[in-house]
Amino acid sequence: MRKEIRESAVKTLNNFKQSFPILIGVLLLMSLLITAIPKEYYAKVFTGNSIVDLFAGAVSGSIAAGNPLNSYIIGGELLKQGISLIAVTAFILTWTTVGIIQLPAEAVMLGRKFAVTRNIVSFVIAMIIASLTVFTLGML
Repeated sequence: MRKEIRESAVKTLNNFKQSFPILIGVLLLMSLLITAIPKEYYAKVFTGNSIVDLFAGAVSGSIAAGNPLNSYIIGGELLKQGISLIAVTAFILTWTTVGIIQLPAEAVMLGRKFAVTRNIVSFVIAMIIASLTVFTLGML
């Protein structure tokens, strides 16, 4: 029993050693993108058309992935700039569930097929949920 635990621990450590450089790279790339893209840029991307804004919000959130706390702050600022609720909702949902930037690390850890499938499904579901949320609120 102890031998199996030791072997598992060694395998886990080796996997972590292989994944560590990729994780550091992903974190650095996320930091760079979040810093490089000004919040004002997002206001230029959205047109006022619900369908275009839904897609633009979902794509922007997928690229600029981050944690939920930041998404609410950015979402509030986007709403203040007159961006539609559907775009902001799609942005927040994909910001936290889809990760184009993290995809390489996720592919290494969980497998490429799983990572790509999860991101595609999350992207589509985020757009559906954003649409239903705004429709339910009667603001579409």
